[in-house]
Amino acid sequence: MRKLLVAVTSVLAFTIPTGTAAGAPLPCPEIFATNNTAIITDPADPRLQDRLVKFDREVRGIVFANGGVTTRSTLLDGVFWSSELQQTTFERSRKFDVTLGEESLRHTASTISKQFRQESVLTFRFLPANSPKVDAIQVEVDGITAKQVREGLLKDAVAREKLGGGSVTLQDKAILIADVNDLPTVRAFVTNLGGDMSKAKVRKGTWEFVGAEAETPLWIKQNAA
Repeated sequence: MRKLLVAVTSVLAFTIPTGTAAGAPLPCPEIFATNNTAIITDPADPRLQDRLVKFDREVRGIVFANGGVTTRSTLLDGVFWSSELQQTTFERSRKFDVTLGEESLRHTASTISKQFRQESVLTFRFLPANSPKVDAIQVEVDGITAKQVREGLLKDAVAREKLGGGSVTLQDKAILIADVNDLPTVRAFVTNLGGDMSKAKVRKGTWEFVGAEAETPLWIKQNAA
């Protein structure tokens, strides 16, 4: 996926819990990816109806080859702001929940990037809220459509610059990933779209845009020794 940045400046009066409760298991790491290489600017483009079934199967195979399994795959509608085109672009993508460690996650994302000719692939690993490695947040909000995300980006120059875009499930759940310091940005964006941040799921972790040159994962090096 070329870019999957998400992140306006406004602090709301309520508090949102973040992270994972002490002792609770962390969710599986996630890979956000697509096989799309075209620039799609028309939201009615028929290519945006692709369910990426073959792509799903191929990525599951890559995950398995790298020592993990895919526990869930979610079809997404992505909306992104292109500073080069000065307009929104669209693509179908998938979120893969996987059982991979840090290095094998990076290697898997690199392989996906190379095989499907992507500039980069986004990964997100959930971490305890107090982990020193936390550098990102993931926000899930029900009741927001891809059309709302598109219109929100078009109306708000600050959001376009700092958020970049977002992804929405077919059940109208927005998934926004941002730098951990940009939670106020996400709050304001969601609220301006009519979303309810008091009901949002906000979790901390670390993100990475992985290109095709990631190193071989440690588990492969160890097994080869």
